[in-house]
Amino acid sequence: MTAPLHEPAAEAAPGAAEEAAVAAADAKAVQGRSLGRIAWERLKRDKLALTGGVVVLLLIVIALLAPVITSLLGQDPDVYHESLIDPLFSTPKGSLGGISGDHLLGVEPVNGRDIFARILYGARISLLVGFLSAVVAVVIGTVLGILAGFFGGWVDSLISRVMDGLLAFPQLLFIIALVSVMPNEMLGLSGTGVRIFVMILVIGFFGWPYIGRVVRGQTLSLREREYVEAARSLGAGRIYILFKELLPNLVAPIIVYTTMMIPTNILTEAALSFLGVGVKPPTSSWGQMLSSAIDYYDSDPMYMVIPGVAIFITVLAFNLFGDGVRDALDPKGSR
Repeated sequence: MTAPLHEPAAEAAPGAAEEAAVAAADAKAVQGRSLGRIAWERLKRDKLALTGGVVVLLLIVIALLAPVITSLLGQDPDVYHESLIDPLFSTPKGSLGGISGDHLLGVEPVNGRDIFARILYGARISLLVGFLSAVVAVVIGTVLGILAGFFGGWVDSLISRVMDGLLAFPQLLFIIALVSVMPNEMLGLSGTGVRIFVMILVIGFFGWPYIGRVVRGQTLSLREREYVEAARSLGAGRIYILFKELLPNLVAPIIVYTTMMIPTNILTEAALSFLGVGVKPPTSSWGQMLSSAIDYYDSDPMYMVIPGVAIFITVLAFNLFGDGVRDALDPKGSR
């Protein structure tokens, strides 16, 4: 009579194990994900953004390794190859601007410098100015924007009026005038170094109001949130609230607008070099190459096309990546 009483208990053991396994699987399925992981998963689904990101990383690697790449190819951006130039028309011999196995993108008119090597070195200037001027703008814009949004009152009014004035100021004309009167040596820098330094500071200074307005608006909204009020009720000081409660929640919009700002800065640097107030020759710059190509657009169109395509691809890659980052960090996005 006792055996049948034990049979149901023996049969119940596997059922309990199955229930425990199902419960563990359910707990794993509903495990929370961090905001960074959610953003990364959203970004991975955006193929255009990933393509743009890969191109951006490739450009950065190429710019950093430009001396190594040109050395492996046996080319120097400043070495003349006058034997490859037609003495009558001052244009490269052969078709497509002198493209050959030794000169992958041809050579420049008149002097015969290797275009591929100069494109690589020009990427260093464009990315350097683009990134560092964005850093300057982000630092100034974040600090002043969060102060204006958090403190309000006369602080907000003063900073907002400064932003309005800078946004209305003719940035390009000011940079042209400033660079034109800068000394050839300053702060241990000379020549092109001075111009790069001035461009980074001025482009960044005139760019901070854009991100400053965004940070100010976000801060105005965040300072009324429950966790900020809770921090105040617990006796937290203003500095703690600014850097521990508000700033971490501003990282997403700051990252988004930084990725949007870099291509604009690259275009500004190219425009300044095109107008002759950017880097000085013989330092390579994409804008400078476009400016030199104007005189040869009909006889050697490749000399104009190549730096133009380089600028186009760079700016497009940053914009595609920036759009993807914005959609990935936007909690209300549909993708």
